[in-house]
Amino acid sequence: DEFISSPPRKTVRFGGTLTEILLKYEKGDTTDFELLKHQLSDPDIKDAQIINWLHEFRASVAYLTKELEQLVNILLKLPWLRRSREVVEEYLGFLGNLVSAQTVHLRPCLRMIVSQFVPPRITIREDDVDISDSDDDDENISENFDTCHRALQTVARYVPSTPQFLMPILVEFFPFINKSERTLECYVHNLLRVTVYLPTLRLQILELIIEKLLKLDVSTPQQDIEDAEETANNCASEEKSTEEGLFDMEEDEDRKGNKVVSPSAERMAHPLAERLDILMTILFSYIKDVCHVDGKLDISNTKDLYRDLVSVFDKLILPTHASCHVQYFMFYICSFKLGLAEAFLDHLWKKLQDPNNPSVIRQTAGSYIGSFLARAKFIPIVTVKACLDLLVNWLHKYIDNQDTGANAYCDVALHGPFYSTCQAVFYTLIFRHKQLLDGNLRKGLSYLQSLNFERIVMCQLNPLKICIPSVVNLFAAITRKYQLVFCYTIIERNNRQFIPVVRSGTGGDLVQTCTNPLDSFFPFDPYILKRSKKTIDPMYQFWEELSAEDLENLKKPIKKGTSEDEDDDFLKGETPQNDGVVEIAPNSYESNTRSPVSSIGSPADCYVPYPL
Repeated sequence: DEFISSPPRKTVRFGGTLTEILLKYEKGDTTDFELLKHQLSDPDIKDAQIINWLHEFRASVAYLTKELEQLVNILLKLPWLRRSREVVEEYLGFLGNLVSAQTVHLRPCLRMIVSQFVPPRITIREDDVDISDSDDDDENISENFDTCHRALQTVARYVPSTPQFLMPILVEFFPFINKSERTLECYVHNLLRVTVYLPTLRLQILELIIEKLLKLDVSTPQQDIEDAEETANNCASEEKSTEEGLFDMEEDEDRKGNKVVSPSAERMAHPLAERLDILMTILFSYIKDVCHVDGKLDISNTKDLYRDLVSVFDKLILPTHASCHVQYFMFYICSFKLGLAEAFLDHLWKKLQDPNNPSVIRQTAGSYIGSFLARAKFIPIVTVKACLDLLVNWLHKYIDNQDTGANAYCDVALHGPFYSTCQAVFYTLIFRHKQLLDGNLRKGLSYLQSLNFERIVMCQLNPLKICIPSVVNLFAAITRKYQLVFCYTIIERNNRQFIPVVRSGTGGDLVQTCTNPLDSFFPFDPYILKRSKKTIDPMYQFWEELSAEDLENLKKPIKKGTSEDEDDDFLKGETPQNDGVVEIAPNSYESNTRSPVSSIGSPADCYVPYPL
C-alpha cells in the first residue's frame, strides 16, 4: 500500500540525459543547459531530484572540465548538508568522483567544505533592512560538522596534495575577532579536528590559531579586563539592591535553599576577553585530549605535541611583549610530566645564554625562567635548585668577564640579559625561599650562602638599580633576614641617583620616575579568564598577601643557631588576618600600587623600612 500511495520520484529531463545536455552545450546549444542550471539553483529543489542529478553527475564527471566551472559552482552551492542521509551519501560520493577525475575543481571543493566550519547565519529582513543577523542554533550542527570532516577526509583520500591547497583556505576563512563567540568557537574547534586526520598540517594550524589568540590577548590588557569586571560587578550590585523587597519573604526563603550559579557569572565582562576565554578553554581541552589516551598519558603523542608547541612558542610568543594568557599553553603541557617542564627550562636557558640571540629575546627568556620557576607548583625544589645553580653561576662568570672591562658600569642596553637573569633569580628566591629552607634550616642557609648573592648585588653592574622595585624590596628583606646580603645601602644610594623625567601634557608637567628600565614583565602572572583559569589554578602558585606582621618579621634577622621551629609566618606561607594588609600590584611590570580589587598578582610593591 505504501508503495502504491507514494508518488513517483521526480525526474525532470530537458532534452535527454545529462550527458546529452552537456554534449549539446559543447556544440553551442545552451537551451537545455540553462534550464539545468535553473533547476539546480531552485531553492525548493527536492531530495529526490538532488539524488537523481548527483547520480548522473557522478557518471559524467569526465565532462566537468574547467569550461564548466560555472555549473560545478552551482553544484557546490547545493544545500546538501541539511538534507536526508541519502542526499549526504550521494553528495560525498560525487565529491570523491569529481576531485579524482577533475583536480582543477579541488580548490572550490575545499572552499565549500571550509565555509561550513561555522554556524550558518539567519538574516531576517524587513523593507530591505536586516533587522536580525544571528547564529543559527541548529540542533544538528554537531552532526553537520561531522559530515564536513567526512567530506574533507574523502577529498584528501583521493587527492594526496590536499593539505598544501587546504592551508591557505583555512587562513582565508578564519573569522574576524569581532565575529560572535559561537562562530569563533566552532571554527577553532573544527580546525583542531582537522589536525587529527591531517597531521602534517598540525604545526601550521596551531600557529594560525595561536597567532589569532595572541592578537586577542594583546588587544585586551589585563587592566582593561579587571576594569570591565569591576564595572560589571558594580552594576550587578546596584541592580540587586534595586530588586530587594520585590519578593515576599517565603520566596526569599525558597531561593536561599537552592543556590544556582548564574551562567553570566562565568562570562567575562570584556567582550574580547570573553572570546579569548572560550578559545583558550578549547585549546587546553585539545592539548589534554591529544596527550591522553584512555585517560593515561601517552608519552609519544605528548612529546610530538610538545615539539610543535615549542616551535610555535619560539616563533610567536617569545618575540611578543607582555601577552597575558596565551603563553599558558606551555605552562599546561609542561604540567603533564616533569621531563617536559625540565626540557622547557633547558630550552629557555639555551636561549638566554646564547649571545647570538637578540638581547630582547634573551631578556624575555630570562623572564620566562623566573616566572615559570616561581609559579609552577609541579616543579620540585630539586629542579629549582638546579636552575638557580645554572643561573647564578652564569651571573658570576658574566661579572668575571665584565669587572675588568671598559663596560663595567650600569647600563641596560649593554647588559640586558644579565639584569633579566638577576631579576629571575631574585623573583624565584622570593617565591621559593620557604621550600629552599624547609626541613633543614642550617642546610638551606648553607646552600643560599653558597650562591654568593653579595657579589652579585655589590658588583659594578648594580642590578638592584635596574630590577623592578617590588622584587628588589622583598629580595632585600628576605636576604637581610637570613643575613645573606645587606642591600639597603645600595638601594638608598640608587634612590638618590634616580633622575625624575618631566613630561609635558595637557594637564601640565608630569614628573615620572622610571621604575622599570628593563621593560620586563612576568609572563606567568595570575591568569584571570574565568572559564579557562579552572584548568590552570590547581597547578599555580599564588602570591599570598603580606600582612603588617609579616613585614615586621622580615625586619628581624634570624639569629645564629635558630631552630627551624622558630620560623616566622611569612616563611610558613601563613597570612594572619589583621587590618594591616599591604596592597599587591597585579601586573608586576607596573610598580605603582593598585587598588585592592586587583590584589591578586605578583609580590607587592611594598615598602620595607630600612633598618636603622
